[in-house]
Amino acid sequence: MLATFSIVAFDPKNGDLGVAVQSKFLAAGAVVPWAKAGVGAIATQSWANTSYGPKGLELLSLGLSAPEVVEILIAEDEGRDLRQVGIVDAQGKAAAYTGKGCFEWAGHIIGPGYACQGNILAGPKVVEAMAEAFEKSEGELAHRLVAALEAGQAAGGDRRGQQSAALLVVREKGGYGGFNDRYVDLRVDDHPEPIKELKRLLSLYELYFFKPKPEDLVEIKGEIALEIQRILLKTGDYKGPLSGQYDEATKEAFKNLCLRENLEERWQEEPLVDLTVLNFLKERFGP
Repeated sequence: MLATFSIVAFDPKNGDLGVAVQSKFLAAGAVVPWAKAGVGAIATQSWANTSYGPKGLELLSLGLSAPEVVEILIAEDEGRDLRQVGIVDAQGKAAAYTGKGCFEWAGHIIGPGYACQGNILAGPKVVEAMAEAFEKSEGELAHRLVAALEAGQAAGGDRRGQQSAALLVVREKGGYGGFNDRYVDLRVDDHPEPIKELKRLLSLYELYFFKPKPEDLVEIKGEIALEIQRILLKTGDYKGPLSGQYDEATKEAFKNLCLRENLEERWQEEPLVDLTVLNFLKERFGP
């Protein structure tokens, strides 16, 4: 059984689709979240029928709406009374279903571009808090989904406690290197505070997987170049003088350090540095 609370959502600003989930169940991320860029996002739980994921995405890809897909999935499932599912499509239409056999409290809320659902919860206030938090939040969809989980947990969450959490956000060519659509893909499989841990991992994920924002790029010259050279002297990547000049030796040493620290998604061939990278390296190796 999967006693769970989750949210599926669509971001109309950029088309991102995502799922976030928390459960007193090992590795909920292996069961609940399904999503495909330009198609939709699905959460299947409560005696989860995992075929809802691939079947639902296939139906969505054929042009059916989220409400239509929910109706088809439950109509074909003899165990529908025990199931719970939330779906949002790439047009922002959301739908959910809670079977009458789901353990109390069980239910869902559907709002503009999202659906929140859960079972074995402290009460309806859990999904209500999730919906309110999601609607009031701003920024990246991943952060808004985590905010919804935090609000649901603060309102009582799963009556049995916490164990695992997961976050999946898809974007066309949004994955590592642009080769897939897994823009954010994180799981906390067994942890006493899985939502808190998920939030910590998301911060690290952004550092290592996200590309820099244009406003965070600064030219490497003067004091910035000196800071980089000081760091490189500490790491042993650079043996030259503290010249404040971003010459080829400094650039090559800096590139080696960034790639070794898995910061390749933020590396710039031009004489520019991402302030996120610079601040991370200063904290890691000292000013």
